[in-house]
Amino acid sequence: QVQLVESGGGLVQAGGSLRLSCAVSGSIDTFNAWSWYRQCPGKQRELFASIINSDSSDSTSYPDSVKGRFTISKDNAKNTVYLQMNRLEPEDTAVYLCKVVRRVLWRQDDYWGQGTQVTVSA
Repeated sequence: QVQLVESGGGLVQAGGSLRLSCAVSGSIDTFNAWSWYRQCPGKQRELFASIINSDSSDSTSYPDSVKGRFTISKDNAKNTVYLQMNRLEPEDTAVYLCKVVRRVLWRQDDYWGQGTQVTVSA
């Protein structure tokens, strides 16, 4: 069974940096998409960083609100997905969740981590 465990969250002052890690039990190169979501208090879960494999190439995607500040990456050898967050703002406070997707023909499986709390103080 695929399991994801996030780590690296915590309390940080505005302008600081954090690197979140998502350890996946399995070979992450067997997945088709790797994503980070965040859920702010009272808000729906929001996709904000992703890697999608297309034609054997990985491409990244970010919303404008975090473009230039956040970087998603992965290390296949370590079966880990990372999110480097720089110049953090109070608005970035949320629970951050890792998600991986595996597509095999008609079947799509989504796997979620439990999330890690990021709190950014002014």
